[in-house]
Amino acid sequence: MHGVGASVTNALSEWLTVEIFRKHIYKMSFHSRFNARKKKFDSGIPDGPLEDTGVSTRRTGTLVRFKPDANVFSETDFDLETVEERLNQLAFLNKGLEIVLIDERISMADAKRRRGNLFASEEKAVDGAEKQENTQTEEQPFSQTASGQQSLFAQLDELALESESYRVVYKYDGGISDYVKSLNEGKRTLYSAPMYYKATKNDILVEFSIQHTSEYTESIFSFVNNIPTPEGGYHETGFKSGLVRALNEYARTNGFLKDKDANFLGDDFREGLTAVLSIKMTNVQFEGQTKTKLGNPEARPAVESVVMEGLNALMNARGFKKSFEEIIKKAQGAAKTRLAAKEATQAARAKNSIDNLTLIGKLASCSGRKPEFNEMFIVEGDSAGGTAKQARIRQFQSILPLRGKPLNVEKKRLNQILENEEIRTMISAIGAGIDPDFKLDKINYHKVIILSDADQDGMHIRCILLTFFFRYMRPLVNGGHVYIGMPPLYKVYKGDKVEYAYDDKELAEKIEKIGKGYQLQRYKGLGEMSAEQLWETTMNPATRNLIQVTIEDAAKAERMITTLMGDKVEGRKEFLAKYANFNKRDTFIDKLEKKEKKDGEK
Repeated sequence: MHGVGASVTNALSEWLTVEIFRKHIYKMSFHSRFNARKKKFDSGIPDGPLEDTGVSTRRTGTLVRFKPDANVFSETDFDLETVEERLNQLAFLNKGLEIVLIDERISMADAKRRRGNLFASEEKAVDGAEKQENTQTEEQPFSQTASGQQSLFAQLDELALESESYRVVYKYDGGISDYVKSLNEGKRTLYSAPMYYKATKNDILVEFSIQHTSEYTESIFSFVNNIPTPEGGYHETGFKSGLVRALNEYARTNGFLKDKDANFLGDDFREGLTAVLSIKMTNVQFEGQTKTKLGNPEARPAVESVVMEGLNALMNARGFKKSFEEIIKKAQGAAKTRLAAKEATQAARAKNSIDNLTLIGKLASCSGRKPEFNEMFIVEGDSAGGTAKQARIRQFQSILPLRGKPLNVEKKRLNQILENEEIRTMISAIGAGIDPDFKLDKINYHKVIILSDADQDGMHIRCILLTFFFRYMRPLVNGGHVYIGMPPLYKVYKGDKVEYAYDDKELAEKIEKIGKGYQLQRYKGLGEMSAEQLWETTMNPATRNLIQVTIEDAAKAERMITTLMGDKVEGRKEFLAKYANFNKRDTFIDKLEKKEKKDGEK
């Protein structure tokens, strides 16, 4: 929610206190109280007027403390990772601003254990230099040798970390240029440093930073008054038009375009582009489905003017000639494939003709004609797809089996992507085209559910499909229409009593519920279930578990996709080293062996 200040926070809090430091310390507090006459809670009631404590201070600023009201929120714990990502983003957007996050719920040692000795962005705190951490974790006996003394000091460091609250400092002297560098980690950039420019036009402060990579998709992150605008708006439109105008002028002036040549298109210049655009303005108007689209028309000419002015200044500055030549070469390569991509895209959008070509024998369509009630299951494998077709309710559930693994779109150009039969089929079935012309109001299904096995291949297929949706149907994800189906991992049964468990914790609960003499089955794939079981556990809206795919932070999602699906192996290795536990024993085997031992003792 944007625009939330002290008033809204106060209204949603059990209590709120404010301390103002301005020569003296001033205090005021608020509480929610039960109103016996109205028989309801009144929120944000002042405990008294603003109090001048009379205490002198040289500090300046305001300290606000509050506790979320449990009568309003079902969950009142703050998610550390979410807070970290947002504060890190704010530090990028406000050059030189130092933000300190302290979480007294956990210690620095807890954070090290949780994150495999890797801290979040505090590695780049203050001056951007990485913090060196002691990686020794096993307790060692004290020795008089140098190494023994070192061991003792390491243990003392660990003890100190146990008593120290988790603390992170975010500060970026490079501002949004550092943001672009961060977004491009793991990508091959076409020039060494991001370009940056900042100026004010018509009382609108505009700053932007760009850097091109060898990738095939664009990544533009825009903000208004530090608020993310993933749906874009007039400022993004101005940025794109300023970019294409300035670069076309450069290409023509420097002989890359002859008199008879047509101009490059915006898509040509934005292929592989990573950009951060941040503007500051008054009287902001948000619109769009999730109120994350800038609706102020005056932002467009202001941003366009600053972008053209900035790029022209950089073109005439020393040291940038090679960078702009690389941009033009990249655009030339994109232009060569544009016609083929355009032809394939138009074919994919022509749903009526494509249905007869690519969907015959694949999509089992539902009979319902109301998209808000309809759902499409993208099912891994023909076998499971056949079972799902038997299990579905034909009135509102469609089934699209995937024959083989879809294409990893992160490594391909659009024309190559649209040559892939599985991708074309998905585009046709969803019926709303692809970005940048994806039409959310044209989708045939308000729920697109990925249903794959709970193994490594299934996880890979989920990653591939989510990458495609993120890159080419992002409004579908932003609108909350993409889901992950959660088939059970275990079946616990005794006689006619049957329970399904979706994780190890739930398995223990189901075993206790069934009681002694239970039988245990683990599902390795969707194909092992009967149609009745698949319906009851995974497809029945009344009993199934679905995970809605959301993008809280598009920049974080961008980095994750680059790491997991990009060309560089090193990033994936680091990710696996950080998060994968290769020493974890299969709990199913433990439970099975324990059960067999008990049965043998009877």
